[in-house]
Amino acid sequence: MKKYILSIDRGIIFMLLASLSFAFMGGFAKIVSQTLPGVEVTFFRNIFGVAIVGFAIYKSPLKQIGGKPLLLLFRGVMGFLALLAYFYIIAYIPLAEVVTYNKTSPIFVAIFAYIFLKEKLNIWAIFAIILGFIGIILIAQPQNSSFDKYDILGIFSGVGAALAYTSIRELRVYYDTRAIVMSFMGVGTIAPLLLMIITPYINPPKELDFMFSKFIMPDGILWFYIVMMGLSATFSQIMMTKAYEHTKAGVVGTISYSNIVFATIIGVSLGDDFPDFLTTLGIVLVITSGLLVALNRD
Repeated sequence: MKKYILSIDRGIIFMLLASLSFAFMGGFAKIVSQTLPGVEVTFFRNIFGVAIVGFAIYKSPLKQIGGKPLLLLFRGVMGFLALLAYFYIIAYIPLAEVVTYNKTSPIFVAIFAYIFLKEKLNIWAIFAIILGFIGIILIAQPQNSSFDKYDILGIFSGVGAALAYTSIRELRVYYDTRAIVMSFMGVGTIAPLLLMIITPYINPPKELDFMFSKFIMPDGILWFYIVMMGLSATFSQIMMTKAYEHTKAGVVGTISYSNIVFATIIGVSLGDDFPDFLTTLGIVLVITSGLLVALNRD
């Protein structure tokens, strides 16, 4: 019993550290994204992580069973696409809203678990999902019954993250934590690089401008923000993965919503407007929905 309590405590600590670090990453990314395109921000966010995790693997070889390479690749691709959407919209809407969209992932995890893993949805889970979608609508506040591009990509960041997180539940049985993290950061480094290389030679449609952009060489203080973004992102990713390994998903999911509070404080300090009443209500509903889903899964 004592050992179980210690395990919960460690998971909570890991998730609090992950949430705080992720919020700082968002702050640094918001500054960087005023100059660099989202696809380049995604590249820099991951390349430092590849170096750090790669060195860790070199110093201490992986201990794992393996055998699920396609699922590992799927986790990497979905994580990359979700992050690409996240870093694109971070330049255009308040940080608190960006993070809240990303934190809709538990709502979609519940849906995907029902569809793909045949997990049951009781009445409380269904209520939580409906509540979450109402929250999304209040945050987006669609004009003429339609969502704008930033809202759509924001929602997608939550969907993509949900698919990535769902895959971790299976992958952690077969792979070392560092291998799971590397699958995400590896794809998130190579894919943006390839997209930036081919951009000068194609004429992509305007709707896909979040995926294609020419490389812009950073200079001056921007390099400091890029390094801090990469380091905080890597630390957050490792802490989050460890949190899910040490503690039940419902407990970790509950603590993870501290990220929105941290992001709101950091966003406002960087010049974001404080969320209006409807947006705040939407954020509260998304958090409530996520908590209900997380607690229902335990």
